[in-house]
Amino acid sequence: MKFQIKHRSHQRLRVHMCQKNMSFEQADCLLYYLHAYKNVTFVKVYERTADAVISYVGEEADILKLLSDFSYDTVEVPEVVLENSGRALNQKYQEKLIGKVAFHYLRKWLLPAPVRLAYNTVNALKYGKEGISCLAKGKVEVPVLDATAIWVSMLRGESDVAGSIMFMLGIGELLEEWTHKKSVDDLARSLSLNVGNVWKKVGEQQILAKTSEISLEDDIVVHMGNVIPFDGVIIDGEAMVNQASLTGESVAVRKIEGGYVYAGTVVEEGELTIRVKAVGGNSRFEKIVTMIEESEKLKSSVESKAAHLADKLVPYSLLGTGLTWLVTKNASKALAILMVDYSCALKLAMPISVLSAIREASLYNVTVKGGKFLEAIAEADTVVLDKTGTITKAQPTVHEVISFDGQDPDELLRIAACLEEHFPHSMAKAVVSACEAKGLRHEEMHSKVEYIVAHGVVSTISEKRVIIGSAHFAFEDEKVVIPDNKRDVFEQLPPEYSYLYMAIDGKLAAVLSIEDPLREEAQAVITSLRKAGIGKIVMMTGDSERTAAAVAREVGVDAYFSEVLPEDKARFVEEEKKQGRRVIMIGDGINDSPALSAADVGIAIHDGAEIAREIADITIGADNLYQIVTLKLLSDALMHRIRHNYRTIVGFNSLLIVLGVAGILQPTTTALLHNTSTLMIGLKSMNNLLS
Repeated sequence: MKFQIKHRSHQRLRVHMCQKNMSFEQADCLLYYLHAYKNVTFVKVYERTADAVISYVGEEADILKLLSDFSYDTVEVPEVVLENSGRALNQKYQEKLIGKVAFHYLRKWLLPAPVRLAYNTVNALKYGKEGISCLAKGKVEVPVLDATAIWVSMLRGESDVAGSIMFMLGIGELLEEWTHKKSVDDLARSLSLNVGNVWKKVGEQQILAKTSEISLEDDIVVHMGNVIPFDGVIIDGEAMVNQASLTGESVAVRKIEGGYVYAGTVVEEGELTIRVKAVGGNSRFEKIVTMIEESEKLKSSVESKAAHLADKLVPYSLLGTGLTWLVTKNASKALAILMVDYSCALKLAMPISVLSAIREASLYNVTVKGGKFLEAIAEADTVVLDKTGTITKAQPTVHEVISFDGQDPDELLRIAACLEEHFPHSMAKAVVSACEAKGLRHEEMHSKVEYIVAHGVVSTISEKRVIIGSAHFAFEDEKVVIPDNKRDVFEQLPPEYSYLYMAIDGKLAAVLSIEDPLREEAQAVITSLRKAGIGKIVMMTGDSERTAAAVAREVGVDAYFSEVLPEDKARFVEEEKKQGRRVIMIGDGINDSPALSAADVGIAIHDGAEIAREIADITIGADNLYQIVTLKLLSDALMHRIRHNYRTIVGFNSLLIVLGVAGILQPTTTALLHNTSTLMIGLKSMNNLLS
């Protein structure tokens, strides 16, 4: 597609797409296309000007080619992305905001005083009703203060002052509603399903199919550790299903034949065959929005404190007003306190700051499920990292298949892939990818596959028991025997690789060596986390002591633990918390899920196991571990902004009260300055923290 470069700087471009108009759908299509490219770190598309701002790593020529190759007709954008992009929402609220401002000033300039008085009186009735309703419940909170300020102004004949107060309150409510809805929609969209493939049951066979190809009444099979992609009725199987993504409860629920399951929930144990009863992303999206809006997860403690403090200050504002009038007998000086309160700014600025930070995190491909997790990251002093798929690259590869039973290595790889393709782990994906790269077909040849968390896979082929998994699983749990004539080969396996061991009927059949290189940025990320205030960085892995020690030395962690089980990771996290530490756990596998759940903040790698992503509080992209550092900096910046907002609100409003009581400023002026400052703080809180 044709485009023009409007501005360029270091690893940043602003381009104009050569078209007359850009629709919301086209803007979302371009945004989705650019975001999908691994070297693009940030994108913003402006549909009104048909411009795009792109930040990237690597060469500019790659980005220019990417833009040249772009076409609206060839990019397939998920329906849920288009339906819930937020562009229409932004335009709606922008028009509301402009209309509200224009109507206020046109009314003030053009309408005669009696008409303005009538309009303001009708409008003030709403605030009066809210204040009385609050008092009827035995509460003296912000609505009481707002109603008092408005009606005192009305009764003193200052209708325009009351109108200005109501205008500023309305602007604040509109901005809060806009930011809240946009942030919640952004968060819900990030949490929406992105399941590409599913096992479709056709007769007795399971066929891997795209989710877009699944129709109502189709039967699908969901294995342990996988997300259920559609609402449906269970027609076979039994499983423990984690429904935290919809209900907020982390305790898994037993599901049996005849039960109903929902899209986005996760099979923790067992296996289910489901008859699909609903397709498409809309119902799932709406469920998530409802869950977020009803859940206290969205609230950080600083937000809650701000809301409580705002309400607690109301009686003192009213008391100060009364005392000032009793002492001075000057209504103007008393009104100076009534017109200036801390609560409006506190209640507006804090939630907007947190929700804006969550939205900003999504620009860096980081999904944060609630404000309290950003606060916890800012306070964290310990980080626990899984090795495979976290410190190492998320795409390990099979280096070699070594035969121990005389069979052809390709045939052994085919058997391994047939078992491993059912389960979401980076090692399993490596085996399946290696099989596909060799063009080997691996149709179902086994009975039901059983996955044992952190150990391996068990099944039966031609009435022979076949297992594949870790050394601990193979040689300690399963007592696998190594052929005598191959013992030397086994003992000389190179230490730089990770290994999967496959046995048939209790005898070692093959060893698959997995090349699992470290992420290039791993050492730098650990150094950066330490500089950012993390005092203890620990690596935990199920790999052997030899492999773990080598990796730990290279990346520079403070401590490491090898050959650990899922419960060991969770136990370590709990022990650290008992010692008063705030713990971040970062992992990507099913075996990391207990520790992710136990930590103050669980961070999952996006390309890891689906259950890890669902249980985790935050999800980061798979391509760059620096997002953890970005997340820490973002959280620290958010806490700094909140503390700055507190100081600004208290300091400025206290100054206005002093100047009003001293008679230096009139109530109309203090009200104007107070409301303007509230609006400015709210608008500033919407700005990005890191750019």
